Amino acid sequence: MTILRTLTVKEIRALFASPIAYAVVAVFLLLNGYSFVVTLALSKQATLVHIFFQSAMQLVLLVPLVTMRLFAEERRGGTLELLLSSPAPEIDIVLAKFAAAMLMLMTMIGLTATYALTLGLFGRPDWGPVYSGYLGLVLLAGALVSIGLAISALTTNQIVAAVASLGLFGVLWSIDSLAALLPAPIDNWLLGVSLLARFTPFAVGAMYTSDAGFFLSVILLGLFLTVRALVRR
Repeated sequence: MTILRTLTVKEIRALFASPIAYAVVAVFLLLNGYSFVVTLALSKQATLVHIFFQSAMQLVLLVPLVTMRLFAEERRGGTLELLLSSPAPEIDIVLAKFAAAMLMLMTMIGLTATYALTLGLFGRPDWGPVYSGYLGLVLLAGALVSIGLAISALTTNQIVAAVASLGLFGVLWSIDSLAALLPAPIDNWLLGVSLLARFTPFAVGAMYTSDAGFFLSVILLGLFLTVRALVRR
């Protein structure tokens, strides 16, 4: 536990020492703030559903910028071999990087809670979809980070890691559109791995344990693949 805590602190410091982290947070909050103000002014509805969908799409686009450097940069700089030769087990290294990235994203998502507080002060929002929407964003972020970590662990180039992650995220997000063109049961199989289809119930306040289980399974699978990628090297 001491090793994991030390590695996590190190990764958090390294992550927030990079201007990429601040750029990602700034872009995320700027776009969401603009959308919140404009939509609220036009619709006069106390809801955050549109913010949740927009935030989810932004996570698909921005998470690759966070995960691309976590392993690829260390491998390119030659520090990954030094880290792997230390007493720290591979699982602790992976969990530390995952925790650091998740702390950044959860902080970013948490800052948008000011929108919910604003709605609570001036309106009567339905709090069920608000709670489930934030839970969905955290689970989605975890799934994306774990996949991005696995891809970053397989390459030495940050740009390749970012492009590969973005391409895979885009496919998984929009694969439900392809499912509509295919016959059963293939369409159900594709819908089952669609990030959009799995996230939608959270955004509208209709949570299902199967959707939460899907995201948790993706997180565990991504972390497992990342550990295996490090062990093989």
